[in-house]
Amino acid sequence: MAITNKSIKLLWSNAAGRCSFANCTEKLSVEQAAGIAPYTLGEMAHIKGNKPGSNRYDQSQSHTERDSYENLILLCPTHHTLIDKEENEAEYPVGLLHEMKNKHESFISNRLGVEKFENTVQLKDKISIYMSENHQAWEQYGPLSDNARRNPNNDQVHALWTSARLSTIIPNNREVVKLLQENRELFSRGEQRIISKFITHVKSYEVWVNDEIPYQAVLRFPTDFEELVFGEEDARP
Repeated sequence: MAITNKSIKLLWSNAAGRCSFANCTEKLSVEQAAGIAPYTLGEMAHIKGNKPGSNRYDQSQSHTERDSYENLILLCPTHHTLIDKEENEAEYPVGLLHEMKNKHESFISNRLGVEKFENTVQLKDKISIYMSENHQAWEQYGPLSDNARRNPNNDQVHALWTSARLSTIIPNNREVVKLLQENRELFSRGEQRIISKFITHVKSYEVWVNDEIPYQAVLRFPTDFEELVFGEEDARP
């Protein structure tokens, strides 16, 4: 068995492309990945070893369980090497690695908490940061980027775009949705439909990236949401 694309995508997006080792959170950025195979900067470590003799190996595991998302943790190369050194096996047992993974992914999922804003100016300022990062990822790695046009059907270019979606776009989309859900009352009645369209787009986009629906089922990015955030500046309070 091999690690499935779905497990890879879940691991990268849930960790937001960051090392899950306690107090590390190194950004495993795709900018450094040009010219190499996908995912090598972020190493998908097995919590229970993947072969006899490896740290934490469990012979009772099936091949499917061994390469499943539940048995993987995303780490930087330094910490992957650290946990797999034979002399460190007792220091990094299965339970501790699961705890690190769960804490990191929970932090990524909940880091915004219930952030509230007094007005749409402040809210849009915050949202614009995430949307600008996503736009930059699209410009640099997307299918219409100069890189993609110069290298059509190139596997490594496609891998960079996949990595950008998993480590930047999906985590940022989740952040924006949380911000909108916590502050929807700041928008007018006429703007509520635009907000709903964007949230539906984000949800459909993520399940498509995770290979759960065809691309045709994805609600296209609503350009009126971009206009809402980046359009004529609101009057500052």
